[in-house]
Amino acid sequence: MTALKVGDKAPEFSLPGTGGKVYSLDQFEHGLILAFYPGDFTPVCTKQFCSYRDDGDRLEALGVPLLGISPQSVDSHERFSRENALTTPLASDPDKEVAKAYGALGPGGFIRRAVFVIDGSGLIRYRHVPLFGLTYHDVDDLEKAVATLA
Repeated sequence: MTALKVGDKAPEFSLPGTGGKVYSLDQFEHGLILAFYPGDFTPVCTKQFCSYRDDGDRLEALGVPLLGISPQSVDSHERFSRENALTTPLASDPDKEVAKAYGALGPGGFIRRAVFVIDGSGLIRYRHVPLFGLTYHDVDDLEKAVATLA
């Protein structure tokens, strides 16, 4: 499969997630930020999602919801969210099919830390899929990425 590019149609998905909800691309009519991450309770992922919690006002001011996706179970996501008082909803992609569709599945089946900004018509407006996910997009980075929707 060819890697998705800016301007491509975002792959549809429907995944179970925190709060007893099912998250699908078509329910985000004003756009969406997708943040793929390797795993609950890992040091960098914990720091990443706690930074989103701590900068929640700025994140909310973007006007575009953020959804985290990783392969752990919904139960794991609920514990991760509860123990860290997270405010970002998390979706479970246990078969890694959504990660694969977005090009966030690395060699050996690990999930790459990746960010996509999708506009209200379902087009990818920003894509960041690094080879290594040792750092993450903080809210400053997300603000710049969402500016691509203007």
